[in-house]
Amino acid sequence: MANVAAVDCGTFSTRLLVCGPGGEPLVRLMKVTALGEGVDRSRSLAAPAMDRALTALRDYRRVMDDLDVRRARMVGTSALRDAGNRDLFCEEAARAIGTELELLSGQDEAALSFSGATRELPAETGPWLVADIGGGSTELVVGPRPAGVCSLDLGCVRVTERFLHHDPPTPAELGAATAWLSEQYQRAEAGVPGLSGARTLVGLAGTVAALASYDQGLSTYDRAAVHHYRLVRQAVERAAHDLAREPAAQRRRHPGIEAARAPVIVGGTLVLATLMAHFGFEDCLVSESDILDGLAWTLLGSSAPARRRARSERPGPAR
Repeated sequence: MANVAAVDCGTFSTRLLVCGPGGEPLVRLMKVTALGEGVDRSRSLAAPAMDRALTALRDYRRVMDDLDVRRARMVGTSALRDAGNRDLFCEEAARAIGTELELLSGQDEAALSFSGATRELPAETGPWLVADIGGGSTELVVGPRPAGVCSLDLGCVRVTERFLHHDPPTPAELGAATAWLSEQYQRAEAGVPGLSGARTLVGLAGTVAALASYDQGLSTYDRAAVHHYRLVRQAVERAAHDLAREPAAQRRRHPGIEAARAPVIVGGTLVLATLMAHFGFEDCLVSESDILDGLAWTLLGSSAPARRRARSERPGPAR
């Protein structure tokens, strides 16, 4: 069996995972492309954003060729679901990678994220509430089997663009964002009762990884230190308070906060802090295995073993 690749065209970043025939990761790459910039307001992809993402995809195709990738899956998520002009981007993306771009529903995105995040976890730590906090959407899944699935139109980019208009945001903006997030979680829980009752909260994607790095004071991204780190609720709430008092330029100077993520980290932190408060979790297990891993395993088959660490990883597994 040949090497396989998974490509995620996310709202905030464009990512690549290449795995060997046994499921071992060979390379993980991420580029902040901000494909969803302005989509919440305009419902349209901006030309510069499409150009950034397509440039990343062409670079990834060269990496895939170097690693003799024979099979690949490429998916799009929240920004592409919302954008009325997505067909043009999807066509160009397919040309760049050499495979069709699949537009995932929120439910399909959630299922793949759940598969990637929980594959390594001991059964006794379940049931799990997996929260995949992206740029434009957040997927919530309770499992194992899964008992409840929900895709919410909220994420670090969407919350920032909708509520946090000043730098730093005003107390009124922060209060409005928090109140809105609480309302979204209340509606989600009422509509999907299975979301309640999980034993372990598992957090995915760039916001959660950045907070884990920030909490540990990591000057450079270290997957081994971030993966399965436990973020306590008090630390998340403290980060929300402290980062919201600073302009983005100052946030960029903190260890663990990528320069490109600094403008949206407060919005993402509010998403996680409010979620933990609503569902009553005192800590969050950080997972660096996510939708990319779930996609790769669909190509390899369910018999693929648990992964080992990739030989090459870039900072910031942002979504």
